[in-house]
Amino acid sequence: MIEIQGLSKSYGTKKALEQVSITIKPGTCFGLVGPNGAGKSTLMKILSGILKEYDGKVSMFEHGEPSLGYVPQDICLEETVSAQSNLSFFGEVYGLKGKELAERIDVILEDIGLLERKKDKVHTFSGGMKRRLNIGCALLHSPEVIILDEPTVGVDPQSRRHIFELIHKLKNEGKTIIYASHYMEEIESLCDQVAFIDQGRVVEHGTVIDLLKKYAKHGVYIKAELPEGSLPYENMYKKDGGTVILTEQPLEELKKIAEKCQAMEVVPSHLSLMQPRLEDVFFTLTGTELRDKSA
Repeated sequence: MIEIQGLSKSYGTKKALEQVSITIKPGTCFGLVGPNGAGKSTLMKILSGILKEYDGKVSMFEHGEPSLGYVPQDICLEETVSAQSNLSFFGEVYGLKGKELAERIDVILEDIGLLERKKDKVHTFSGGMKRRLNIGCALLHSPEVIILDEPTVGVDPQSRRHIFELIHKLKNEGKTIIYASHYMEEIESLCDQVAFIDQGRVVEHGTVIDLLKKYAKHGVYIKAELPEGSLPYENMYKKDGGTVILTEQPLEELKKIAEKCQAMEVVPSHLSLMQPRLEDVFFTLTGTELRDKSA
């Protein structure tokens, strides 16, 4: 297991992490969720060994330190050379050489969907292709633990699909994956467990299913031109240009809202039941939507 106990990290007077304690089971995909600036990247840099000065304790597995593959949020590639040359450089850093390195490069290029572009210079690649290559560079040595910091920021749908397929493949191989993102739909799709981080603290953690059962509420989503104060609910918040109303009786509230709109001769552009989602759990715990904060 990866044990994180009482982990704190400050930059001057600013606390990036404060008393973080998490247990990550081997062979699982663990999601770190929070807005930009919440402390996710700092935690991942500590786990990867980049940041060595901190308070608290971090231990990985019982029988020696596992091999690590770290994918930073910033793309770290040499764009004036080919994809193959970038992979070759990182492979040599990890101690690979000769036939073993050549074989691993082709396997990785196949996994990230860039085998046919292996000899092309990286500056000709799209942003999504660079992201995929950036991930590939961290996988050459078949690491036991893979740390991914916002790996899909700014990528196109095709690259996102490639990245998801690769992560599912790594999960099937029994790798331990630590996945930081503020894209909640990705966490729900990929991760077995999740920790919510806000302002450097873990506000809750557990399996995705357990957190949904414990905190998520059903609701009604409405998007309409309504007069101010026409929806007098206490438990509601704005989302995607509309309003979410959390309620224990979603069908009853949906009917009431529809009748109110009809009485006011207002036709909503969107009115529907809303299924519980992890983003709503985070809102319940912190009162903050995931995309509210800037870096």
